[in-house]
Amino acid sequence: MSGSHFRLRPYREDDFEAVYRICLLTGDSGNDATDLYEDPHALGHLYAGPYVTLQPELAFVAEDDSGVAGYILGALDTVGFYKEFVARWLPPLQGEIPDPGGGATPWTPTDRIYHRLHHPRLHAPAQIGAYPSHLHINLLPGAQGQGLGRRLMDRLFSALQESGSPGVHLGVGESNIRAQGFYRGLGFAELERKPGSIFMGRRLRTGVKPE
Repeated sequence: MSGSHFRLRPYREDDFEAVYRICLLTGDSGNDATDLYEDPHALGHLYAGPYVTLQPELAFVAEDDSGVAGYILGALDTVGFYKEFVARWLPPLQGEIPDPGGGATPWTPTDRIYHRLHHPRLHAPAQIGAYPSHLHINLLPGAQGQGLGRRLMDRLFSALQESGSPGVHLGVGESNIRAQGFYRGLGFAELERKPGSIFMGRRLRTGVKPE
């Protein structure tokens, strides 16, 4: 089935809730994470909100007549983005969201996200100099398998290239074999592994369209 009926466009402020919703509905390695998080906004606070707020020019959505069904979010310079994340995005949230404290053993998935919001760390591969940009992409099940992911990737690749990025990386769950195959098909290669996750990267050539 073709995904040609989906329209790709830049993110708008009124897409905020839709992006958060999709982040939750795909938050369990592409599956619905609603039952895992008592706070339905927790995942979005970490993986969606910062991007559409701090770098909306690198956020694109896919929609049909039913509404937004997917998105891709990018950060041009991961290190610079992280600094803005800590300085601008986190302080208001830290004033509203409790730090779970204690050890990780009794934590719920929501607690683990809350801990990361109170104790941020830069999550990036050692080769970040060659792959300074990063991205997050998510599609609802009804929008998958139709070439829409590739279209969103190409849209972001073009935007990153136009901004001079030499390469982009992403993180994927070690058990998410399907996603790994999708990324490899787009030219991503494994950079390194960490417990439970894999960093993959793709070189970009500035001044030309993606391969």
